[in-house]
Amino acid sequence: MSSVIAGTRFSVLDRSRTREGQDGAQALRDTVRLAQELEGLGYHRFWVSEHHSVPGVAGSAPTVLAAAVAAATRTIRVGTGGVMLPNHQPMVVAEQFGVLESLFPDRIDMGLGRSVGFTDGIRRALGRDKEDAGRFAEQLDELLGWFDGTQRAHPQVHARPAEGLRVPPYVLATGEGAAIAAAAGLPLVVGDLRGRARMLAAIDGYRAAFRPSAWAEEPYVVVSGTVAVADSEAAAHRLLLPEAWSLAYSRTHGVFPPLLPPERIEALTMTEKEREFYEAGLRGHLYGTGEQVVDALAELVKESGAQEVLVTTSTYDQAALLDSFRGLARAVGLPAAGADLPA
Repeated sequence: MSSVIAGTRFSVLDRSRTREGQDGAQALRDTVRLAQELEGLGYHRFWVSEHHSVPGVAGSAPTVLAAAVAAATRTIRVGTGGVMLPNHQPMVVAEQFGVLESLFPDRIDMGLGRSVGFTDGIRRALGRDKEDAGRFAEQLDELLGWFDGTQRAHPQVHARPAEGLRVPPYVLATGEGAAIAAAAGLPLVVGDLRGRARMLAAIDGYRAAFRPSAWAEEPYVVVSGTVAVADSEAAAHRLLLPEAWSLAYSRTHGVFPPLLPPERIEALTMTEKEREFYEAGLRGHLYGTGEQVVDALAELVKESGAQEVLVTTSTYDQAALLDSFRGLARAVGLPAAGADLPA
């Protein structure tokens, strides 16, 4: 086992992806069950995401889903990857995380992003527009102020039970967002692995500009992306097909669909543009046998200096997805990974 890998934390972000023939309720229940399984394997944290009006994603209310996950687990850290702060009032976000931290002390993470709704219609429904993403730094400062009592935008108003609690904040970012994380002195979550050069540049800029804060004395980097493990490289690659097709379909039709089984995708007749996006969606991920993936991860961690890897893999077959997480846990030596796995 590489000493680099042995010193790295491994965590998972699940987007509650819907699958052909299943509804959103099933996807949400699958998320909770996956968290229970990953806790048993020794993963460090489990995060859920925020998407609105997306047929392929059931996770629209991350703090609500995080509460369900935390209630169904005992030790794994639980959080959001992330709450899209421009979509919400900072006080409400503080209150929600204050409730989570009060119910599940010392287990909650507050991952925050700067994206707004995917389309004009969604943004109107949320009462937001594209320009709101530009206020992320201001909103982030207000949000943190609700926790430590320093916010001055609303005198004599308090976010309870958040005030006085410490919920670790993380900034999900590339480019400008990395600079915001550095200026605020917060941990950075950065991806994806397909744009390795851009990701490494964002990390370098973050470390160079980092200013210590009450939340973090030193830079902390989490790299995120797709990692798939199977008995063979070909089998691991096949796990990537459903997500790659959903991405290609969204780029060519404007709708991000539920996941299809690989055999359905392999039988499709794609347009030239669909094929172009599909093949692009298959490039740059880490996949293969456990040994192959560990070697690739060691290179990634050395290049980035990351302290943690956040795995964001989705595929149609839920059992195969869990097997992939089991294989990864065993390959990187997570402490509980061998408990229920064959030798």
